[in-house]
Amino acid sequence: MASRAPVTPTYSEKLWLGPLGWAGVVGLAACLGVAVLPVDALLSLVVGVVAVAALVFLGMATTTRVTVDGGELHAGDAHIPLELLGAVRVLDARELRAELGPRLDARAHLCLRGWIHSGVRVELVDPADPTPYWIVSSRRPEQLAAALTAGSPR
Repeated sequence: MASRAPVTPTYSEKLWLGPLGWAGVVGLAACLGVAVLPVDALLSLVVGVVAVAALVFLGMATTTRVTVDGGELHAGDAHIPLELLGAVRVLDARELRAELGPRLDARAHLCLRGWIHSGVRVELVDPADPTPYWIVSSRRPEQLAAALTAGSPR
């Protein structure tokens, strides 16, 4: 039996924390270590190191992934076939802020990370779906939009 070559996604991105978020992880671990300092200095160091390791692991394990693969857009736990997608628009920081403020439709699906200030807005063309569009955070919105456009049969 011949094995199939693995299919590589046309787009893949992990929405990692930004530098300030990782600094917050280290700061929280330092606070935990300092909290134990009155008990024992060595224990304080151990708690700080273990806390950094645990928080970094937790941050990496819970990072949201955005992919365009196998004819579907995956944004976190949600996914939708590309044939149900319409127009794709790249959003810079100013446009994203407007889309999430005065122009937001409460029925929209949002996959956002507050530390990422760009993304895409993807219209849905499924008449059975009450969701009018998705907004998805991305550090590389042009590449995500290109993958969505290239993978869509429309």
